[in-house]
Amino acid sequence: MLASAVALCSVLAVVVGVMGAALYAEGAGTPSPGARSTGDDALWLGHAWVGWQAGVAGGPKTDADLQALVALVRSSGIKDLFVHDGPFEMDGSLDPARSPKAEWFLDAVHRELPGVRVEAWLGQVVGGEALHLDDAATRGRIVAGVSAALDRGFDGVHFDFEPVPDGDPGFLDVLGAARTVTRAHHALLSASVPQIEPLSGFRIPGNFLAGHPKWWSQSYLRQVAGYCDQVAVMAYDTSLPTAWAYRGYVARQTQVALSAVPKNVELLMGVPAFHTRDPGHWTRAETMPAALDGVRLGLGAHPPARPFGVALYVDFAATPADWAAYRADWLSPAPAG
Repeated sequence: MLASAVALCSVLAVVVGVMGAALYAEGAGTPSPGARSTGDDALWLGHAWVGWQAGVAGGPKTDADLQALVALVRSSGIKDLFVHDGPFEMDGSLDPARSPKAEWFLDAVHRELPGVRVEAWLGQVVGGEALHLDDAATRGRIVAGVSAALDRGFDGVHFDFEPVPDGDPGFLDVLGAARTVTRAHHALLSASVPQIEPLSGFRIPGNFLAGHPKWWSQSYLRQVAGYCDQVAVMAYDTSLPTAWAYRGYVARQTQVALSAVPKNVELLMGVPAFHTRDPGHWTRAETMPAALDGVRLGLGAHPPARPFGVALYVDFAATPADWAAYRADWLSPAPAG
Protein backbone atom coordinates (compact mmCIF):
# COMPACT_ATOMS: atom_id res chain seq x y z
CA MET A 1 0.00 0.00 0.00
CA LEU A 2 2.81 2.39 0.94
CA ALA A 3 4.71 1.52 -2.21
CA SER A 4 1.63 2.29 -4.33
CA ALA A 5 1.17 5.65 -2.60
CA VAL A 6 4.82 6.56 -3.15
CA ALA A 7 4.59 5.56 -6.81
CA LEU A 8 1.45 7.65 -7.28
CA CYS A 9 3.07 10.67 -5.65
CA SER A 10 6.11 10.24 -7.90
CA VAL A 11 3.93 10.14 -11.01
CA LEU A 12 2.03 13.22 -9.90
CA ALA A 13 5.27 15.08 -9.19
CA VAL A 14 6.54 14.30 -12.68
CA VAL A 15 3.23 15.40 -14.21
CA VAL A 16 3.27 18.68 -12.29
CA GLY A 17 6.88 19.33 -13.30
CA VAL A 18 6.24 18.63 -16.96
CA MET A 19 3.12 20.79 -16.94
CA GLY A 20 4.97 23.67 -15.26
CA ALA A 21 7.66 23.66 -17.93
CA ALA A 22 5.07 23.38 -20.69
CA LEU A 23 3.03 26.29 -19.35
CA TYR A 24 6.09 28.49 -19.13
CA ALA A 25 6.90 27.72 -22.76
CA GLU A 26 3.31 28.26 -23.93
CA GLY A 27 3.08 31.62 -22.15
CA ALA A 28 6.31 32.97 -23.61
CA GLY A 29 6.32 35.40 -26.47
CA THR A 30 4.21 38.34 -27.59
CA PRO A 31 0.68 37.94 -28.99
CA SER A 32 0.28 38.83 -32.65
CA PRO A 33 -1.43 42.17 -33.37
CA GLY A 34 -3.67 40.30 -35.80
CA ALA A 35 -5.10 37.93 -33.17
CA ARG A 36 -8.13 39.99 -32.19
CA SER A 37 -11.91 39.87 -31.94
CA THR A 38 -13.88 39.16 -35.10
CA GLY A 39 -17.18 40.15 -33.51
CA ASP A 40 -18.11 36.64 -32.38
CA ASP A 41 -17.87 37.16 -28.62
CA ALA A 42 -20.37 36.33 -25.87
CA LEU A 43 -21.36 37.43 -22.38
CA TRP A 44 -22.92 35.43 -19.56
CA LEU A 45 -25.71 37.41 -17.85
CA GLY A 46 -27.14 36.85 -14.39
CA HIS A 47 -30.72 35.82 -13.64
CA ALA A 48 -31.76 39.33 -12.59
CA TRP A 49 -32.38 40.23 -16.24
CA VAL A 50 -35.34 37.84 -16.45
CA GLY A 51 -36.45 37.56 -12.83
CA TRP A 52 -35.65 38.74 -9.34
CA GLN A 53 -36.58 37.60 -5.84
CA ALA A 54 -36.66 39.61 -2.62
CA GLY A 55 -33.56 39.02 -0.55
CA VAL A 56 -31.28 38.54 -3.54
CA ALA A 57 -28.37 40.97 -3.84
CA GLY A 58 -29.07 43.95 -6.07
CA GLY A 59 -32.56 44.57 -7.37
CA PRO A 60 -34.86 44.13 -10.36
CA LYS A 61 -33.43 45.32 -13.66
CA THR A 62 -34.91 48.55 -15.02
CA ASP A 63 -35.17 50.22 -18.42
CA ALA A 64 -32.13 52.29 -17.45
CA ASP A 65 -30.16 49.09 -16.74
CA LEU A 66 -31.22 47.75 -20.10
CA GLN A 67 -30.06 50.88 -21.94
CA ALA A 68 -26.69 50.62 -20.21
CA LEU A 69 -26.40 47.00 -21.36
CA VAL A 70 -27.40 47.98 -24.89
CA ALA A 71 -24.70 50.67 -24.99
CA LEU A 72 -22.10 48.21 -23.69
CA VAL A 73 -22.97 45.53 -26.24
CA ARG A 74 -23.10 48.01 -29.13
CA SER A 75 -19.55 49.11 -28.35
CA SER A 76 -18.23 45.54 -28.11
CA GLY A 77 -17.74 42.45 -30.25
CA ILE A 78 -20.52 40.58 -28.42
CA LYS A 79 -22.86 38.56 -30.62
CA ASP A 80 -24.40 36.24 -28.01
CA LEU A 81 -25.95 36.87 -24.61
CA PHE A 82 -26.33 33.82 -22.34
CA VAL A 83 -28.97 34.91 -19.84
CA HIS A 84 -29.55 32.65 -16.85
CA ASP A 85 -33.07 31.29 -17.29
CA GLY A 86 -32.93 28.22 -15.01
CA PRO A 87 -31.89 26.32 -13.22
CA PHE A 88 -33.59 23.05 -14.00
CA GLU A 89 -35.22 21.41 -11.01
CA MET A 90 -33.52 18.24 -9.78
CA ASP A 91 -36.03 16.17 -11.75
CA GLY A 92 -35.15 18.02 -14.96
CA SER A 93 -38.24 20.22 -15.12
CA LEU A 94 -38.04 23.96 -15.82
CA ASP A 95 -40.26 26.41 -13.95
CA PRO A 96 -41.10 29.45 -16.12
CA ALA A 97 -42.25 31.32 -13.00
CA ARG A 98 -38.56 31.80 -12.15
CA SER A 99 -38.16 34.18 -15.10
CA PRO A 100 -41.29 36.37 -15.33
CA LYS A 101 -39.44 39.15 -17.21
CA ALA A 102 -38.01 36.95 -19.96
CA GLU A 103 -40.34 38.32 -22.62
CA TRP A 104 -39.56 41.92 -21.60
CA PHE A 105 -35.84 41.25 -21.91
CA LEU A 106 -36.11 39.35 -25.17
CA ASP A 107 -38.32 41.96 -26.82
CA ALA A 108 -36.00 44.78 -25.74
CA VAL A 109 -32.78 43.11 -26.92
CA HIS A 110 -34.26 42.07 -30.25
CA ARG A 111 -35.53 45.62 -30.77
CA GLU A 112 -32.43 47.49 -29.61
CA LEU A 113 -29.72 45.05 -30.70
CA PRO A 114 -30.70 43.47 -34.01
CA GLY A 115 -28.33 40.64 -34.83
CA VAL A 116 -27.51 39.88 -31.19
CA ARG A 117 -28.72 36.44 -30.15
CA VAL A 118 -30.19 35.75 -26.71
CA GLU A 119 -29.74 32.20 -25.47
CA ALA A 120 -31.43 30.67 -22.42
CA TRP A 121 -28.63 29.64 -20.04
CA LEU A 122 -29.96 26.41 -18.50
CA GLY A 123 -28.21 23.94 -16.26
CA GLN A 124 -27.84 22.27 -12.91
CA VAL A 125 -25.41 20.37 -10.72
CA VAL A 126 -25.35 16.72 -11.82
CA GLY A 127 -24.61 13.44 -10.08
CA GLY A 128 -24.93 12.31 -6.46
CA GLU A 129 -28.00 13.82 -4.84
CA ALA A 130 -28.46 16.23 -7.74
CA LEU A 131 -29.81 15.89 -11.29
CA HIS A 132 -29.12 12.63 -13.16
CA LEU A 133 -28.60 12.79 -16.91
CA ASP A 134 -28.66 9.00 -17.18
CA ASP A 135 -32.35 8.92 -16.26
CA ALA A 136 -34.65 8.86 -19.32
CA ALA A 137 -37.55 10.61 -17.55
CA THR A 138 -35.23 13.39 -16.38
CA ARG A 139 -33.89 13.86 -19.90
CA GLY A 140 -37.44 14.04 -21.21
CA ARG A 141 -38.27 16.87 -18.83
CA ILE A 142 -35.06 18.70 -19.77
CA VAL A 143 -35.98 18.55 -23.45
CA ALA A 144 -39.50 19.77 -22.67
CA GLY A 145 -37.91 22.73 -20.88
CA VAL A 146 -35.76 23.45 -23.92
CA SER A 147 -38.86 23.54 -26.12
CA ALA A 148 -40.67 25.82 -23.68
CA ALA A 149 -37.72 28.26 -23.56
CA LEU A 150 -37.61 28.46 -27.35
CA ASP A 151 -41.37 28.98 -27.51
CA ARG A 152 -40.88 32.04 -25.27
CA GLY A 153 -38.64 33.62 -27.90
CA PHE A 154 -35.07 32.67 -27.01
CA ASP A 155 -32.75 32.32 -30.01
CA GLY A 156 -31.13 29.23 -28.56
CA VAL A 157 -30.32 27.25 -25.45
CA HIS A 158 -26.96 27.27 -23.67
CA PHE A 159 -26.49 24.20 -21.44
CA ASP A 160 -24.30 24.32 -18.34
CA PHE A 161 -24.34 20.98 -16.50
CA GLU A 162 -21.51 20.45 -14.00
CA PRO A 163 -19.59 18.30 -13.39
CA VAL A 164 -20.07 16.05 -16.40
CA PRO A 165 -17.39 13.34 -16.43
CA ASP A 166 -15.39 12.53 -19.54
CA GLY A 167 -17.23 10.06 -21.77
CA ASP A 168 -20.59 10.50 -20.03
CA PRO A 169 -23.26 8.96 -22.32
CA GLY A 170 -26.19 10.67 -20.58
CA PHE A 171 -24.98 14.10 -21.61
CA LEU A 172 -24.69 12.97 -25.22
CA ASP A 173 -28.25 11.64 -25.05
CA VAL A 174 -29.50 15.01 -23.73
CA LEU A 175 -27.68 16.86 -26.49
CA GLY A 176 -29.02 14.54 -29.17
CA ALA A 177 -32.61 14.96 -28.02
CA ALA A 178 -32.25 18.72 -27.53
CA ARG A 179 -30.75 19.14 -30.99
CA THR A 180 -33.90 17.73 -32.56
CA VAL A 181 -35.92 20.42 -30.77
CA THR A 182 -33.54 23.32 -31.49
CA ARG A 183 -33.34 22.44 -35.17
CA ALA A 184 -37.12 22.30 -35.42
CA HIS A 185 -37.18 25.83 -33.95
CA HIS A 186 -34.27 26.99 -36.19
CA ALA A 187 -32.47 27.83 -32.94
CA LEU A 188 -28.96 27.37 -31.54
CA LEU A 189 -27.78 24.56 -29.29
CA SER A 190 -24.82 25.70 -27.21
CA ALA A 191 -22.96 24.21 -24.25
CA SER A 192 -20.42 25.19 -21.64
CA VAL A 193 -17.69 22.56 -21.52
CA PRO A 194 -14.94 21.96 -18.97
CA GLN A 195 -11.26 22.30 -19.64
CA ILE A 196 -9.59 19.81 -21.96
CA GLU A 197 -6.62 17.75 -20.86
CA PRO A 198 -3.60 19.77 -22.06
CA LEU A 199 -1.61 16.59 -22.66
CA SER A 200 -2.96 13.16 -23.60
CA GLY A 201 -3.73 11.16 -20.45
CA PHE A 202 -3.41 14.17 -18.12
CA ARG A 203 -7.07 13.97 -17.07
CA ILE A 204 -6.49 10.76 -15.09
CA PRO A 205 -3.97 12.11 -12.54
CA GLY A 206 -5.44 15.59 -12.93
CA ASN A 207 -8.95 14.51 -11.97
CA PHE A 208 -7.49 12.56 -9.05
CA LEU A 209 -5.78 15.68 -7.77
CA ALA A 210 -8.87 17.84 -8.33
CA GLY A 211 -11.15 15.33 -6.61
CA HIS A 212 -13.80 15.61 -9.34
CA PRO A 213 -14.06 15.28 -13.16
CA LYS A 214 -12.40 18.56 -14.12
CA TRP A 215 -10.89 17.68 -17.52
CA TRP A 216 -12.25 16.06 -20.66
CA SER A 217 -10.37 14.20 -23.35
CA GLN A 218 -10.19 15.76 -26.80
CA SER A 219 -12.17 12.86 -28.21
CA TYR A 220 -15.12 13.43 -25.87
CA LEU A 221 -15.10 17.17 -26.55
CA ARG A 222 -15.21 16.35 -30.26
CA GLN A 223 -18.24 14.10 -29.66
CA VAL A 224 -20.05 16.74 -27.63
CA ALA A 225 -19.28 19.51 -30.12
CA GLY A 226 -20.66 17.34 -32.92
CA TYR A 227 -24.14 17.73 -31.41
CA CYS A 228 -23.80 21.50 -30.89
CA ASP A 229 -23.80 24.67 -32.90
CA GLN A 230 -21.56 26.37 -30.33
CA VAL A 231 -19.34 25.40 -27.39
CA ALA A 232 -17.72 27.57 -24.73
CA VAL A 233 -14.63 26.25 -22.93
CA MET A 234 -14.65 27.41 -19.29
CA ALA A 235 -10.97 28.40 -19.15
CA TYR A 236 -11.00 29.58 -15.53
CA ASP A 237 -11.06 28.11 -12.01
CA THR A 238 -7.72 26.49 -12.82
CA SER A 239 -6.12 26.81 -9.32
CA LEU A 240 -3.00 28.17 -11.01
CA PRO A 241 -1.27 30.67 -8.68
CA THR A 242 0.62 32.88 -11.16
CA ALA A 243 -0.41 34.94 -14.16
CA TRP A 244 2.36 33.55 -16.37
CA ALA A 245 1.23 29.96 -15.72
CA TYR A 246 -2.40 30.87 -16.35
CA ARG A 247 -1.48 32.71 -19.54
CA GLY A 248 0.34 29.64 -20.85
CA TYR A 249 -2.48 27.35 -19.75
CA VAL A 250 -5.12 29.37 -21.64
CA ALA A 251 -2.87 29.38 -24.72
CA ARG A 252 -2.70 25.59 -24.56
CA GLN A 253 -6.45 25.27 -23.96
CA THR A 254 -7.09 27.46 -27.01
CA GLN A 255 -4.81 25.35 -29.21
CA VAL A 256 -6.34 22.07 -28.05
CA ALA A 257 -9.91 23.36 -28.43
CA LEU A 258 -9.22 24.61 -31.97
CA SER A 259 -7.95 21.15 -32.84
CA ALA A 260 -10.77 19.18 -31.19
CA VAL A 261 -13.87 21.23 -32.05
CA PRO A 262 -15.12 20.77 -35.64
CA LYS A 263 -14.63 23.88 -37.75
CA ASN A 264 -18.35 24.23 -38.46
CA VAL A 265 -19.03 24.64 -34.72
CA GLU A 266 -18.68 28.09 -33.14
CA LEU A 267 -15.91 28.07 -30.51
CA LEU A 268 -15.70 30.41 -27.53
CA MET A 269 -13.01 30.58 -24.86
CA GLY A 270 -14.53 31.54 -21.51
CA VAL A 271 -12.48 34.23 -19.74
CA PRO A 272 -12.79 35.39 -16.11
CA ALA A 273 -14.60 38.65 -15.37
CA PHE A 274 -15.17 37.72 -11.73
CA HIS A 275 -13.11 38.16 -8.59
CA THR A 276 -14.05 35.59 -5.96
CA ARG A 277 -11.27 34.33 -3.71
CA ASP A 278 -11.17 30.56 -3.41
CA PRO A 279 -8.69 27.71 -4.04
CA GLY A 280 -9.85 27.35 -7.63
CA HIS A 281 -9.50 31.01 -8.61
CA TRP A 282 -6.48 33.11 -7.66
CA THR A 283 -7.46 36.67 -8.51
CA ARG A 284 -3.83 37.69 -8.95
CA ALA A 285 -3.38 34.96 -11.59
CA GLU A 286 -6.68 34.53 -13.39
CA THR A 287 -6.94 38.05 -14.72
CA MET A 288 -8.61 39.30 -17.87
CA PRO A 289 -5.30 40.49 -19.41
CA ALA A 290 -3.63 37.12 -18.73
CA ALA A 291 -6.58 35.21 -20.19
CA LEU A 292 -6.77 37.35 -23.33
CA ASP A 293 -3.01 37.16 -23.86
CA GLY A 294 -3.31 33.38 -23.57
CA VAL A 295 -6.11 33.22 -26.12
CA ARG A 296 -4.16 35.41 -28.54
CA LEU A 297 -1.00 33.34 -28.11
CA GLY A 298 -3.03 30.21 -28.76
CA LEU A 299 -4.44 31.70 -31.96
CA GLY A 300 -1.05 32.50 -33.40
CA ALA A 301 -0.63 35.17 -36.07
CA HIS A 302 -4.26 35.53 -37.10
CA PRO A 303 -7.78 34.59 -36.03
CA PRO A 304 -8.78 31.19 -37.45
CA ALA A 305 -11.02 30.88 -40.49
CA ARG A 306 -13.97 29.82 -38.34
CA PRO A 307 -16.40 31.46 -35.88
CA PHE A 308 -14.25 32.11 -32.80
CA GLY A 309 -14.46 34.49 -29.87
CA VAL A 310 -14.21 34.91 -26.13
CA ALA A 311 -17.06 34.66 -23.62
CA LEU A 312 -16.91 36.88 -20.54
CA TYR A 313 -18.07 35.43 -17.22
CA VAL A 314 -20.02 37.22 -15.82
CA ASP A 315 -21.82 40.60 -16.23
CA PHE A 316 -22.66 41.30 -12.58
CA ALA A 317 -19.07 40.71 -11.41
CA ALA A 318 -17.18 42.38 -14.26
CA THR A 319 -15.32 45.55 -13.25
CA PRO A 320 -14.45 48.61 -15.34
CA ALA A 321 -10.89 47.26 -15.41
CA ASP A 322 -12.12 43.98 -16.92
CA TRP A 323 -13.97 45.82 -19.67
CA ALA A 324 -11.00 48.10 -20.29
CA ALA A 325 -8.74 45.05 -20.72
CA TYR A 326 -11.25 43.44 -23.09
CA ARG A 327 -11.34 46.57 -25.22
CA ALA A 328 -7.60 47.21 -25.24
CA ASP A 329 -6.31 43.64 -25.48
CA TRP A 330 -8.97 41.92 -27.57
CA LEU A 331 -11.44 44.28 -29.21
CA SER A 332 -9.09 46.96 -30.55
CA PRO A 333 -8.10 46.46 -34.19
CA ALA A 334 -4.55 45.65 -35.10
CA PRO A 335 -2.36 48.74 -35.64
CA ALA A 336 -2.08 49.84 -39.26
CA GLY A 337 1.20 49.51 -41.11
